Amino acid sequence: MKKYNDTTYAILGILTTECKTGYAIKQLIDNSLNHFWKISYGQIYPTLKLIVQEGLAEVRTSSTPGKPDKNEYYLTTKGLEELKKWLEQPVEQLPIERNEILLKLFFGRNQAKEKTVLLLQNYQQELENRLQTYEAIEKGILSHNHTVEDSFYWLLTLDYGKRTTKAAIDWCECTLEKFLTKGD
Repeated sequence: MKKYNDTTYAILGILTTECKTGYAIKQLIDNSLNHFWKISYGQIYPTLKLIVQEGLAEVRTSSTPGKPDKNEYYLTTKGLEELKKWLEQPVEQLPIERNEILLKLFFGRNQAKEKTVLLLQNYQQELENRLQTYEAIEKGILSHNHTVEDSFYWLLTLDYGKRTTKAAIDWCECTLEKFLTKGD
């Protein structure tokens, strides 16, 4: 089995949805995948070009009167098989989190206590905002996509995001409490 990078597999997966143009792919990434998997705009078109060259997808030009032509990408049988093979492979490594708040806290003795408290409070607020975003996404999926076969899986990944965000908020609360009750 030829090995592609994860961005290639992500785009193959996206092509199993209704997203068929580069713009639609970018929208799906921005509104969903970006919460747990970063793909830059600059990676989309080179990846689409690669998967067409590899025979994993085909491109068709569609025309709409009064609008510029647009390229639409469709997964081939070979592309779907490649995606399925990748999906069936075990995860090679657990994700490694790069967390700036933990890095700053690790070296926190080098700044004023008030600055660390403010840093933690701001981080907690950002997490609470993220949780609200996830809850809004969940409402959108439940109200608009309940008949879409993918929505079950989307809700599972969203649940992971909600749970880890809630755990991080809980960590902030406990850490702030410990920090504020700690003697100097």
